[in-house]
Amino acid sequence: MTIKELQATVDGWINDHGVRYFNEMTNTALLMEEVGEVARVMARTYGEQSRKPSDEGKQLADELADVLFVLTCIANQTGVDLTEAVRANLEKKTQRDRDRHKGNEKLR
Repeated sequence: MTIKELQATVDGWINDHGVRYFNEMTNTALLMEEVGEVARVMARTYGEQSRKPSDEGKQLADELADVLFVLTCIANQTGVDLTEAVRANLEKKTQRDRDRHKGNEKLR
């Protein structure tokens, strides 16, 4: 699935099942909540925190998909073409960081 197809699929799902988009501020709060759930899985899977019974069944892939879904909702409702945004962002990073990381001794 391309990013463009993802945006269309999410929009279709919202219209078919979600009635309408939550407003932008609600979706921003939901995005922060979902990112927190990713952080919780990471801390318990790759970090030093131990699991709790409430963590049972939490999967990183599912939590990342939740983040992507809400992020896509925000892009759709604010008119952002994520394909173009990612392309432009990578171009910016390439220009800015062309040699930056190659010279970083901490990464060797």
